[in-house]
Amino acid sequence: MKRVGLLGGSFNPAHSGHRYVSLQAMRALGLDEIWWLVSPGNPLKEDRDDMAPFAARLASARKMAKHAPIRVSAVEKRLGTRYTVDTLTKLPRLYPRHRFIWLMGADNLEGFHRWRGWRQIARQVPIAVVARPGYDANAHASPAMSWLRRFVRPAGQAKNWTRWRLPALVLLRFRPDPTSATRLRAADPAWHRQFLPSRKPGTDSEKL
Repeated sequence: MKRVGLLGGSFNPAHSGHRYVSLQAMRALGLDEIWWLVSPGNPLKEDRDDMAPFAARLASARKMAKHAPIRVSAVEKRLGTRYTVDTLTKLPRLYPRHRFIWLMGADNLEGFHRWRGWRQIARQVPIAVVARPGYDANAHASPAMSWLRRFVRPAGQAKNWTRWRLPALVLLRFRPDPTSATRLRAADPAWHRQFLPSRKPGTDSEKL
């Protein structure tokens, strides 16, 4: 079985913080790979006018993931899934020899209760939450955490996640990376233009 961490998001744009957290999580969880699931459209962010085209976000993720055991995936676009719960239902059928763990930042945990089928997600895969300065207090006081708290596993046992009974949650803490997609967009609102020219299809990551 291949041990794979799933990091979903808009990647608007992908940045060094995504890469740093992914590599640290790989070590803490004993993963073989990280897959970045670039969302075609985040239902919780659909009213934003600063969301770059999918092709640009995918290209920025590929550039940031170079020379690392990170695979950039457009599988949600290929499957036509808009919600994480649906993606996690289909992935094990496509990849029966893979074991998946969901990765999220504390900022996502803070609003996790607004995700469609969030309790079902917790019953489908283990969840690893990475601490983020400024979000941890609200995340620990969130409605989702009030339910998940009873399922928290010791961080020292993180590499045993494939043997955990679900639901299962582990809290990870690494040296924080200050990079912010919001600040990157503010500094260069037209960042995505460099990624818009057509790219050759057929890479392995496109087939994921």
